[in-house]
Amino acid sequence: MADHSEQACRRVDVGITRVFELFGKRWTGPIVSVLMQHPVHFADLRRAIPGISERMLSDRLSELGAAGLVVREVDEGPPLRVSYRLTQAGAAMEPALKELALWSETYLADGGGC
Repeated sequence: MADHSEQACRRVDVGITRVFELFGKRWTGPIVSVLMQHPVHFADLRRAIPGISERMLSDRLSELGAAGLVVREVDEGPPLRVSYRLTQAGAAMEPALKELALWSETYLADGGGC
């Protein structure tokens, strides 16, 4: 018989909570999606995600870096350029994210995206 106590209802999967604390933030998913294709320079990454500000992109990249999912690399210049790539841990998310994309195509109404 299922446990319907108040304590059982309060339990939340810790792993899912941690994932959505990071991926539940606006712009995080699109950033990782672009980086799954190949390493990208900051300016190109900003152009690939319409509507994101430089500050927000920088903040999200810092968060992803702190989580061990993205690496910042400085390309010696001139000109000096900064690029970002997924770490092994970040790249390991690809199958799960592709499954979520398939799920959204099947079950979520068309949002009228590009």
